[in-house]
Amino acid sequence: MSENNKENIEEKLKVLEARNSQLEANISLLATRGLLLETNSSGDEIDLRELWAAIWQGKWLIVGITFLFAIASVFYALSLPNEYKSTAILAPATQSGGAGGLSKLAGQFGGLASLAGINLGSGGAEDKSVIAMEIIKTWGFLEKFIEDNDIQVEVFAAKGWNRSTNELIIDSDIYDVENNKWVRDFEPSKGQKAEPSSWELFKKFKERISINHDKKTSLITLSVEYYSPFIAKELADKLVMAINANIQDQDREEALKSIQYLNNKIKETSIADMQSVFYQLIEEQTKTLMLAEVSEEYVFKTLSPAKIAEEKSKPKRALIVILGIFIGGFFSIIIVFVRYFKKSSNVAH
Repeated sequence: MSENNKENIEEKLKVLEARNSQLEANISLLATRGLLLETNSSGDEIDLRELWAAIWQGKWLIVGITFLFAIASVFYALSLPNEYKSTAILAPATQSGGAGGLSKLAGQFGGLASLAGINLGSGGAEDKSVIAMEIIKTWGFLEKFIEDNDIQVEVFAAKGWNRSTNELIIDSDIYDVENNKWVRDFEPSKGQKAEPSSWELFKKFKERISINHDKKTSLITLSVEYYSPFIAKELADKLVMAINANIQDQDREEALKSIQYLNNKIKETSIADMQSVFYQLIEEQTKTLMLAEVSEEYVFKTLSPAKIAEEKSKPKRALIVILGIFIGGFFSIIIVFVRYFKKSSNVAH
């Protein structure tokens, strides 16, 4: 065999040995990785078993804490007084036939009125109802409503209702019924007094009112929640009357001012055409004034009046108890795990 052939064979053998070594190294690496995966999997299984064992060992602690939370939630739920919701369904007044032509009249004379500095408005019931819905949530409106109806004690000091006597239960730590005197604790440094401020009354009362507008049907639902179903109905009825009267008074006052303004403008001008325009605007403002005078349901027409509720709207006592049990169980499991890991750490050291 020639020397060249021997050299070629030796080179091929070296290449094959190198490939074989690389293959053995790869197989060894794959085996090592597989072993690590098996080790990790077995470790995870051991951890899960240990966690389950920890829960099982602390089962009585979990049961005890959960039971305490359940009992506490039951007492808490029972301590909450019943509240009743009274709801009225309303519609914009002109959509029910109140003042259907007002928007047409406003559209006809709106341009002329703007020249004289008078705003007739769109005359649409939807516009007025949207404004009324916003006004009913304001501090000024609710402050006046509380004062006009003298319900400061009912708003701020009531804490329940006695069904058998149909009387409110007043918190004696806030208001002394016998002496008609506010006796609550207050902080003078914060500007507080024994008698609640209008802002405090507003916040308390606003929480009991909800008003929603269905854009598809244009219907409005006004609801009041209170301890007494009778007072809830009464407040819902009075709120509807009050917001109607509020917008009615605003439009009446604006119409009177506009008429007075236009009469002055007639005296100031000698141009017959301008005087004719002013007379027409006065006629429209007079119509607005007449509507404001005669219409009781000026903005909202009651489709379904508020009723005296026979079933409470809240509290949801069953839900409160379920939530208490869930929180107790979760809290107790956390305690068991903390104790387990702490114990394991001490044993390791």
